[in-house]
Formats: sequence, structure tokens, C-alpha cells
Amino acid sequence: MTDAELLQALESLRNTMISVATGGPRIENEDGKYQETYNLVDAELRFRGIANPLQYRSLWDWYGRWSSGDLGSYQSRRTFIRKVFAPLIATIRDGPASPFSPTGWERVDRTVGELRHRLASAANPEQYQAVGLLCREALISVAETAYVAERHPILDGVAPSPTDAKRRLEAFIAVELAGGANDQARKHARSALDLAVTLQHKRTASFREAALCAEATTSVINIAAIVSGRRDPA
Repeated sequence: MTDAELLQALESLRNTMISVATGGPRIENEDGKYQETYNLVDAELRFRGIANPLQYRSLWDWYGRWSSGDLGSYQSRRTFIRKVFAPLIATIRDGPASPFSPTGWERVDRTVGELRHRLASAANPEQYQAVGLLCREALISVAETAYVAERHPILDGVAPSPTDAKRRLEAFIAVELAGGANDQARKHARSALDLAVTLQHKRTASFREAALCAEATTSVINIAAIVSGRRDPA
């Protein structure tokens, strides 16, 4: 599916959801085509590794949401749907904010692929929490690969446990991005690491929290790959 075809399909879903919720055609007359288009879009987003924020797999699911009480007016329903679709449409038009290229670290790349797939299909807090667990596994894997005890002394002098990715990666960042010239890069790396670790442990996971965790984790991995020379031109 090309970008143009995906955008057309998204606009069809958006317009149908608005139409049936604002006095337009009856749901039973539109739901079959809607579900067919939804499934095509969902499959394409998974293939591209893009999280699917569209929770309504059928128009009856959407009916249950708009009739729940806080979307009483036609205008509120239009606004709600446009806010749901706008970021996704912008992503397709402009490209993902932080594309991920394989690092060559097999286990890291495999885990990142899995967490992005899980994020694309997640639909409830337990599934979003599972994305956080995969983010944790990805950071542990990159720490196991990039951190070298003899080269990267732990900042507080206490030996880290095998699963203590944060302290090992902090030591890695401190050495590999040392010096005033790398001050901003070092701050960025530490902030991304802190965000990823914090979001991994949230029990009330939402799509946005899971997506931010995945983004922060990917950022840390990209930084580690760059400073390790994994992205140098051949």
C-alpha cells in the first residue's frame, strides 16, 4: 500500500466515523466496508511499525464510545475523531519522527521489532504494560552489548546487577560522550534513558505512555549504536 492509498483509507475511516455519528447513514449500512478498510489499515500500519491509535474496529465500537455521555453534540464528535486521526495522518505524510535502522546487535534489533509490533496491536492497559516490559528488555540487551566494565566505570562505584541497564548505560554515556563538546548530547541521552526507565514501571499504562516509552527506548538504542560506531559509513 502506497502512502497515498493509506492516507485515502484513513480519510475514509475518519469521514465514515464522523458521518454515522452526526446524523448520516445508518451503521448497519456502513459497518462492513468500514471493518474491511480498518483491517487493511491496521495490517499496513503493523507492517510499517507504526502504532495504531484507532481503537474502534467496528462502527458499533465507535457508537459505544460516542453514546457513553461526554460526546453529546455533533461538534464534539467531529472534534474527537479529528484529534484521533490528525497525528497518524501527519506521521504518514511526514514520516516517523525517529525511524529505527537495525544496529547489527541481533537481540536488540529483534526486541525493538517485537516491541513496535506489540505497540501497534495493543488496545488495553495490560498490553501497553507489556510494551514497557519489552522496552526494559531492549535496554538490558543494549547494555549487555555496549557496556564494558573495564572501559565504563560505574559512576557510584557499586557493581551493577545483570539487569541494571540504567546504571550501566549511564556509565557508557559518561565515557563515550565525555567532554564539554558532547554536553548536550550527553544530556539528551540521559533524559531519554530516564524517561524510558520511568515509563517502563507505570502500572496505569496508556497508549501515549507506551508510545513515549518505545520512542525513548529507541532513542537510547540509536545513540548507543551511533557512538559505538555501528552507524558509521562503510
